[in-house]
Amino acid sequence: MLRKKMISDIRKAGKKWDIAIIGGGATGVGTAVEAASRGYKVVLIEQSDFGKGTSSRSTKLVHGGVRYLQQGNISLVLEALKERGILYRNAPHLVHNLAFVVPVYDWWEGPFYGIGLKIYDMLAGKEGFGPSKILSKEETISHIPTIETEGLRGGVIYHDGQFDDARLLINLVQTAQEQGALMLNYVKALALLKENDEISGILAHDMESGEKLTIHAKVVINATGVFSDSVRKMDDPEIKNIMTSSQGVHLVLDKSFLPGNTAIMVPHTDDGRVLFALPWHNRTLVGTTDTFVDEYLPEPTAREDEIDFLLKHSAQYLTKDPDRGDVKSVFVGLRPLVKSSHNDEDTASISRDHTITISRSGLISIAGGKWTTYRKMAEDTLEQAIAIGGLEESESVTKKLRIHGYQSDSKNEDAFSIYGSDASELEAFINVNPGLNKRLHPDYDIREAEIIWAVRNEMARTIEDFLARRTRLLLLDARASIEVAPFVASSMAKELGRNKEWIRQQIDQYVKLAHYYILS
Repeated sequence: MLRKKMISDIRKAGKKWDIAIIGGGATGVGTAVEAASRGYKVVLIEQSDFGKGTSSRSTKLVHGGVRYLQQGNISLVLEALKERGILYRNAPHLVHNLAFVVPVYDWWEGPFYGIGLKIYDMLAGKEGFGPSKILSKEETISHIPTIETEGLRGGVIYHDGQFDDARLLINLVQTAQEQGALMLNYVKALALLKENDEISGILAHDMESGEKLTIHAKVVINATGVFSDSVRKMDDPEIKNIMTSSQGVHLVLDKSFLPGNTAIMVPHTDDGRVLFALPWHNRTLVGTTDTFVDEYLPEPTAREDEIDFLLKHSAQYLTKDPDRGDVKSVFVGLRPLVKSSHNDEDTASISRDHTITISRSGLISIAGGKWTTYRKMAEDTLEQAIAIGGLEESESVTKKLRIHGYQSDSKNEDAFSIYGSDASELEAFINVNPGLNKRLHPDYDIREAEIIWAVRNEMARTIEDFLARRTRLLLLDARASIEVAPFVASSMAKELGRNKEWIRQQIDQYVKLAHYYILS
């Protein structure tokens, strides 16, 4: 993934792309894969790193959405269950089956949730990950040894998908490139170009070199999530905002809070929210909240009441009660939601369906949706782009397109399993360079060789890119990530040809960032 060559390709005089995409999250990158795999000439720009925002801060679930079933949104559940199956087949190295137990404490909950989850199984059909069933109290405890037993009557077990969101996104970037797309991080859209009042491209800024880039394209797609309105206003400053958002807070705890390989799902807490406790990368992930926000920050922060909610309710269902000192990291994701006609602050009731809008000048904006349905969102968006740009029709192939790293026999517990088929190349690199096989931190199986690999093969440009998204150390243990930051900066500087001042700035910036993830 040679950045200089890609920047040079953009500079080529007179080059016109079929499709230019603004936004390097799941929706934008998925659209690049969809378009490039059909043979269109595609360029994507992202102002920071791929997946910097929402797409790396999800609850790590590839799911139909039991919650949406409760709301009666059957069409969204059906679509998501179908896409879950497609993603499981195309990226088995990152997507795997996870069993969930719904604990039952009231007599009516067993039959009630049991029937609901049988409907979930029925909707999944052949795409199902396993049948749900009602558990006895003893069976529930065997699956969740740390479940709160006082008043426990039993449980209901069902199956859904789990994944590593940022790692999947990086693999999608690589897939898009293999299909011929040009994918650039740290390139910011400054303005939209127009000819005869129709969108004709993007004026962009390379954040590393300071160079202005002119990107001519037949179609421009705005896939910037919660920031969609800002790009829409580049096209028409008078246009009304359509986006709203809620934030989801997640706490990361030690594995001892949930020692098995089964997750907990509480479909209805005492204030009506859903609660998950999941095993993830040898840690316990607790989430999530659904709190209205009216300010979209690059680094959203958890409110005290959200943290208290997660600690209080997880304590109700676990024998070991977590407190603030147990939290290894806290991370927050913003959900991009398209406003409904009623109370915009009731974000839990706003549909997670995606919405495509097309401006008078031809700007296509895709917003809403969820990670699980990224491929369908991309397919729908591209159909609009073909019509707007007068592009030659081409059939979608992404239902069966294997994502970079595909490995059917991937072992999820292996240290390098997140690399899928690239693991053997990484291991070969280490064999040639055994000095790079030492761990960055004694508590985490992350090797020095992975820093070099991330720079050379995964477009990591900063230590945040490496510690937050190429590996997940920032999310798993923010304090540990601060400890290794100086070494990572030094190693990356050698690979990128940076000086001591760059190293100092990187460490300072990263330490400030990491404190957002630490509970004081």
